[in-house]
Amino acid sequence: QVQLVESGGGLVQPGGSLRLSCAASGSIFRVLYINWYRQAPGKQRELVAGITSGGSTNYADSVKGRFTISRDNAKNTAYLQMDNLKPEDTAVYSCNGRFAPLDYWGQGTQVTVSS
Repeated sequence: QVQLVESGGGLVQPGGSLRLSCAASGSIFRVLYINWYRQAPGKQRELVAGITSGGSTNYADSVKGRFTISRDNAKNTAYLQMDNLKPEDTAVYSCNGRFAPLDYWGQGTQVTVSS
């Protein structure tokens, strides 16, 4: 069983930065495909970014050039660096780890972008 725990959320002004962390228990982390999702009130959950076990990345168009996903397999941790944050980035951000058929989710962390 793998547990994913997110941290790093909070309140930030527009144009500011936050770095989210997703810490995983267990040695399986290194083979997991890690995704960051977000869900704003009244909206569907949205895939923000993903990173393969080998380090290949993909991003939603809405965050390209502003967000960076990375991972440190030695620390069993994935990160989402968020720069130039906008009010529309406000949401609960959740970490997801997949290695079919395994599928793990964290509890989520709130990110609020407001002046």
